[in-house]
Amino acid sequence: MSTFALVHGAWHGAWCWERLTPELEARGHRVVAPDLPSDDPAATFITYADTVVDALAGEDDVVLVGHSLAGNTVPLVAARRPVSRIVYLCAVVPIPGRSFNEQVTSEPDTFIRGYQEGLTADDEGRTSWTDEELARRTFYADCDERDVRTALERLRPQSMSPYDVRCPLDRFPDAPRTYVLCTEDRIVNPDWSRWVARGRLDADLVELPGSHSPFLSRPAALAEVLCGS
Repeated sequence: MSTFALVHGAWHGAWCWERLTPELEARGHRVVAPDLPSDDPAATFITYADTVVDALAGEDDVVLVGHSLAGNTVPLVAARRPVSRIVYLCAVVPIPGRSFNEQVTSEPDTFIRGYQEGLTADDEGRTSWTDEELARRTFYADCDERDVRTALERLRPQSMSPYDVRCPLDRFPDAPRTYVLCTEDRIVNPDWSRWVARGRLDADLVELPGSHSPFLSRPAALAEVLCGS
């Protein structure tokens, strides 16, 4: 039995794993899915990693899964505690020693252009989705309408504070790595994902059909991939 540590991305919360969790549990595994303080303007990716490490106290045989922006958090966790594998799920993978903003500037093809048009920033430097239709197309293009509606109601602000803090790692942790991309992803560029999986991570690469949220659109298929990784 493994413990799957499921780490959510920007604007989301632990709720996003609610369809994947029973699939993993039915296969005999344990799931830990913490809520990150991603709407806290004072929190950074290091703070996010603190939250995950605390949630995993006493856990063994951990498979660490980071979705989307959580690709910046999971290597920080793996640098601090043993994990059996790191799975980057439709994830942005950091460049050790650089900040998220520096990375995106140097690799402008990381994201599919245009999704930012659905976002509005508040006085605390947090972004929220104000264009519901663009959020739907970006995250949930192949999801059931009921899941889409529930997800849109639970999206929350994402602080931009972590984006200027440089990744404290000088290299990636030694744990085995898998990158899972979705071929119709509308936020993280699948071509960039293929390149970074092989070039930066030297990871096993798995491709699934569909858009950015396979934990909602195809949880059973994703569980099979995660359990076989």
